[in-house]
Amino acid sequence: MIVITSPTGHIGSRLLDILFETPTCSEELRVIVRDPGRLPEAIRPRVDIVTGSHGDADIVDRAFAGADAVFWLIPPDHSAPNLDAAFSGFTRAAAKALTTHDVGHVVGVSALGRGTPVAGRAGHVTASLAMDDLIASTGVAYRALANPTFMDNLLWQAVSIRDDGVYTGTVAADRKAPMVATRDIAAAAARLLLDRSWTGTSEVAVLGPQDLTPNDMAHTMSEVLGRRIRYQRQSLDDFHATLTARGVGGAIATAYVDMMRAKNDGLDDGVPRTDTTASPTSFREWCEQILAPAVLA
Repeated sequence: MIVITSPTGHIGSRLLDILFETPTCSEELRVIVRDPGRLPEAIRPRVDIVTGSHGDADIVDRAFAGADAVFWLIPPDHSAPNLDAAFSGFTRAAAKALTTHDVGHVVGVSALGRGTPVAGRAGHVTASLAMDDLIASTGVAYRALANPTFMDNLLWQAVSIRDDGVYTGTVAADRKAPMVATRDIAAAAARLLLDRSWTGTSEVAVLGPQDLTPNDMAHTMSEVLGRRIRYQRQSLDDFHATLTARGVGGAIATAYVDMMRAKNDGLDDGVPRTDTTASPTSFREWCEQILAPAVLA
């Protein structure tokens, strides 16, 4: 049995699709979800549903009973009092349940940055790495999917791209960095969950096929959308103000700023791209298949 958390998000929903599309997958699938109505109607009868939050001790205790593997992805909590509460605090009940029920394998969604000079002051990434350490301390076989910035984050700016021809960010316009499509993260998770011959604790980087600058991305978006799109760099102070205006709590907004500062200082540069760390979806392909329909809708 495989337990999947956050099954209605970009990664979890695609992971479910991949598992159902894999002819050799004979695993029973169980999901933890707050609102089962958000699951596609065709999916609901095919999974065992545990309703609730996977940060709740009773819920994970019930969901992990009989489980062989768990896909772990925490939801964003913009009102958390601090990052420890949002990451390790949310995960502590699950860590205990992993031991109680002798779960063998866990695949978690994490971030690049471990071992870099800025890893200890990178906001959400620092907290994510601490969460990885907490899960690994249970003795479970653990693979942390170490990801750079998601291409799919641009969907939050679909209106600005459509109406103003502008997208914003905080890194330098000419700074190259990896980017990954969430569907490639789901595919990496599926491979690990279905072939559980691995042991111990390690990271699996998912880097996309090439490094890109914000200006590179603007050029590709312009070609795909058939209109000029430009990148506008935002100061970290303005970024913080934008987050708080959207209701993000002070501690979490500051952590986002710390993460973006660290990214500009090389947080995502620590892992080389190889045949095993590259993932297939190019930014152009993602723009054609995901961004363009969202912008042109």
